[in-house]
Amino acid sequence: MRTMLDKNEYLQQIDKTIAEGKYKDNWNSLSAFEVPEWYKNAKFGIFIHWGLYSIPAYDSEWYSRNMYIEGSKAYEHHLAVYGHPKAFGYKDFIPMFRAEKFDADEWATLFKQAGARYVMPVAEHHDGFQMYKSSISHYNTYEMGPKRDLLGEMKVAYEKQGLTLCVSSHRAEHWFFMSHGKKFDSDVKEPLKRGDFYWPAMPEPDHQDLYGSPPTDEYLEDWLIRCCELVDQYQPSVFYFDWWIQTAAFKPYLKKFSAYYYNKGEEWGIPVAINYKHDAFMLGCAVPDVERGQFADLKPYFWQTDTAVAKNSWCYTENNNYKTADEIIRDLVDIVSKNGSLLLNIGPKADGSIPDEDRDILLAIGQWLKVNGEAIYDTTFWRTYGEGPTEVKEGQFTDGETKIFTSEDIRFTVKESCLYATVMAYPENGIVHIRSLKENSHHFHGLIRDIQVLGFEEQPEWSRTEESLTITTRNVHSGSPVVFKIELD
Repeated sequence: MRTMLDKNEYLQQIDKTIAEGKYKDNWNSLSAFEVPEWYKNAKFGIFIHWGLYSIPAYDSEWYSRNMYIEGSKAYEHHLAVYGHPKAFGYKDFIPMFRAEKFDADEWATLFKQAGARYVMPVAEHHDGFQMYKSSISHYNTYEMGPKRDLLGEMKVAYEKQGLTLCVSSHRAEHWFFMSHGKKFDSDVKEPLKRGDFYWPAMPEPDHQDLYGSPPTDEYLEDWLIRCCELVDQYQPSVFYFDWWIQTAAFKPYLKKFSAYYYNKGEEWGIPVAINYKHDAFMLGCAVPDVERGQFADLKPYFWQTDTAVAKNSWCYTENNNYKTADEIIRDLVDIVSKNGSLLLNIGPKADGSIPDEDRDILLAIGQWLKVNGEAIYDTTFWRTYGEGPTEVKEGQFTDGETKIFTSEDIRFTVKESCLYATVMAYPENGIVHIRSLKENSHHFHGLIRDIQVLGFEEQPEWSRTEESLTITTRNVHSGSPVVFKIELD
């Protein structure tokens, strides 16, 4: 077993970095944060949920919690396949997690082909198993399971391909995540102490209660040094937090981590950012994230959607319900037009191989971006995000239903002297009406010099009237969004 670091020494180091740095652990100081330009320009990233929960490949990445809830489908599945949780608990998946087919270079090549610019592996999920080399807990992939620093291998491979490494931490919820195992005779039982895999397994609160089941200082200090260890070892350019950090007990520690991380970014000369949900941060101090949803309108601040190729789970499960590539491309176009970025999750199998369905979706997105990427990367929003009758529901967990876009649904982005108009569902007759660019439009009362169709050799015909800019094509046919590049003057 490796020697664990001294928690108090690390906490002193954190305080010293904050005391000597530009950023202090209060909102006034953290409001000096600016979104890195690379991040605003990247537009598309890959999220990766891969861990012990990929072994049962059942229910979802919440298997470690749900298998201890008597009567749940995960509990019944566990009984049938692995036996009673007293005899075979969640910890017993660790030796089964070998990652024998994992090849970081192969993943990096695929993500590059998909057109992603940043990649965000889950470093630690709610289950508490670290996917990296740690000096805080022995329950990590370097000491157990595959006995490899998986995150370290990814960092080398991604950066070799010019991809930006980011990480996510879902550790906060571990405070209560294993607690249901204490309600009956299972392998989750006291005494539990810091460093134990299941520690602390405290009562699960209402997830919306900002004050329920507050963690102890010991737990919060452990959470803080885990986050800072990830920063120090891997220098991620974005650090993503899942929910529950918005609760009252986390706030002082969250501010402390943010000041530490932002100061480290200054020290490295690398612009960094934090993702958060709900109102964990004051607006402007980090980048807000909308889980499995998006915004209905253009926002004046940069934001991110995180969603998955599968509708039913973040991790690999058998019989996943997949979205289509075109559905995801339309979401990407919509999100970018509203000043956002898309973080798209895949779920590798336990052995480290990527399912064919995930791979095919990524490659299809990459093919579209290869042709149309100039309408996405390095662009910014226009005066309006778009036009058309289809309403996009606002808020999290709204992506379960497929949006049915029409040929009247158009999204705009702009770069230099070009406006990009993306037609979400291209009409069979090849005639597109863009009302925002009509004569004397309040959105644009300037000159149009030229119009091209990305990916097609045909030169479209166009005219402007008081009703619309009408573009006519004869040989453009596509089931995917079609982009017009409009040169303005």
